[in-house]
Amino acid sequence: MSTRRNFMQSLAGLAGAAYLPHSPVWADALAAAPLYIACNAYTWHTFYQRAGKDWYANLDASLADFARSGIKGYEPSVNAADDIKTLVPLLKKYGLEMRSLYVNSTLHKTDEADKTIQTVTAIADAAQLVGVKIIVTNPSPLRWGAPADKSDADLAIQAQNLNRLGAELRKRGITLAYHTHDMEMRNSAREFHHMLLGTDPANVSLCLDVHWIYRGAGNSQVALFDIVKLYGKRITELHLRQSKAGVWTETFGEGDIDYPRLVKELQAIGVRPMLVLEQCLEKQSPDTMDVVTAHQQDLKYASALFSSFGR
Repeated sequence: MSTRRNFMQSLAGLAGAAYLPHSPVWADALAAAPLYIACNAYTWHTFYQRAGKDWYANLDASLADFARSGIKGYEPSVNAADDIKTLVPLLKKYGLEMRSLYVNSTLHKTDEADKTIQTVTAIADAAQLVGVKIIVTNPSPLRWGAPADKSDADLAIQAQNLNRLGAELRKRGITLAYHTHDMEMRNSAREFHHMLLGTDPANVSLCLDVHWIYRGAGNSQVALFDIVKLYGKRITELHLRQSKAGVWTETFGEGDIDYPRLVKELQAIGVRPMLVLEQCLEKQSPDTMDVVTAHQQDLKYASALFSSFGR
């Protein structure tokens, strides 16, 4: 299975979700659901990479570490339906749930979009049997790591195909959550806005990756909270990461982004998204603790921060 870094370069349970105007049926049960906090695989990959290890070399041992952190939810990056078959027995072994997963997609080219939709719907067919309720995708850019921007025609095609994919997942009882990095915020955030304005909220929700929105807008909380105001009702999932002085911190806690304000604003609009930790490392990040200790601290802080989301 590929890591999120590769994407950037080349089981059962109800999922937390926003109370959308077109909420899926499963969202109605959230009012009585306990607090659920997950963490995605890419976060652990960055810590393992720092230690000179490969998260995917021995997934059994890696998930044993994950379980030691106390985090109960695992959000993997999935490339094919067979990946689900590999994961399920390991998740059961370590008492972990998989309520969401991340897939790569190419949607701005018609022929590649057809292949993507075929692949992702096959993943969804396997995933719905084990309780996955949200599939997150970040449509691929023209080139990862390069300032190349899609044309208006590309964006129109991508939005149509994102909506198509969301409609197919909706038939399967799964919500599609649109995710971004920083490049979608270039050029007045035209790619970001068109993916939401050019799609049906019934088919496409928003995975708000809080720090990528913040960083993509030039480290702007004004932009971040304007987006919450504009699209808050469509947020079904949060990716949680913090920084200090613009650099990703080793643990999720206080820092540049006012997360207590985010909690209050989501509560004010009646939205309760799935919570997924993604406290990744970059070159300048501190190096003071091992991966399990760091994630234990992440869980402790996030549990207190979002305690009002639980029942």
